[in-house]
Amino acid sequence: MPRLEAEQAVYAYLSHDRETPVFSLGPVDLVARAGEFVALLGANASGKSTALRMLSGALRPLSGRVRLEGVEIGGLPARERAQRVAVVAQETTLMFPLRVWEYVLQGRYPYSERMHFESAEDCAAANQALQEVGASHLASRWMNRISGGERQRVILARSLAQQPTLLLLDEPTQHLDIGGKVELMRSLWRLARMHHYTVLIVTHELNLAAGFCDQVALLHRGKCLAVGTPREVYRRESLETAFEAPLQVQLTAEGMPRVLIQNYFDGDFGGIADSGVPETHSGDAAIST
Repeated sequence: MPRLEAEQAVYAYLSHDRETPVFSLGPVDLVARAGEFVALLGANASGKSTALRMLSGALRPLSGRVRLEGVEIGGLPARERAQRVAVVAQETTLMFPLRVWEYVLQGRYPYSERMHFESAEDCAAANQALQEVGASHLASRWMNRISGGERQRVILARSLAQQPTLLLLDEPTQHLDIGGKVELMRSLWRLARMHHYTVLIVTHELNLAAGFCDQVALLHRGKCLAVGTPREVYRRESLETAFEAPLQVQLTAEGMPRVLIQNYFDGDFGGIADSGVPETHSGDAAIST
């Protein structure tokens, strides 16, 4: 059974007259299994964040279905959904000073009762979450005194403390330098593979998604243009439509697609074969001779 399944899911933001939609999304068809890493790609205002909210159960589709392990996700009680689905928003604001350990323990809130103090189980889950993202050494640090990359790992740890099966992140790399972006993507890939989370992110990072993700969904103005592996989806015509920019798609020797801005290059692509429409099988060499 798929971990997450969207079947002809449609959503719309309606205008005041409730007849003409201001923005409509879909239909979206997507299947993600345990251990998979999936990316939602597209330009600004393409519907990525709305799709993420619909897949999380925060927005109910107007038609179609979104299921988590066979159950309509929007119909789950809020407490149960929070235990099974963790969402990391684009921006996280600290309302008051907290140490990293206290911040990560907030992820245990879906399991708490009234007048609750953290249990041994809560502490064990928080410890495990910090270990999974390589941030155990930060436990006693203040949140406002750690770097951007460290902060992003701690935010991820708080979501893991929920012990979810589905992990959703909205543009988690946007404030990181290239090293931090690669490290975060590697961490998410590792969480999917080693701990069997289903991980789904919203991102603009085409090449990082190609390198780490099992599936990508390409959105444009609320329409889902394509869903599949990066090799299947990264076709020049589709990407140029989605991002409204002149792009070039190439395959490396390992069969991995790479996206370049076409105007930056003039004829010579460093010996890498042009592959606007990938035709070779994965693993075939794409180096010109």
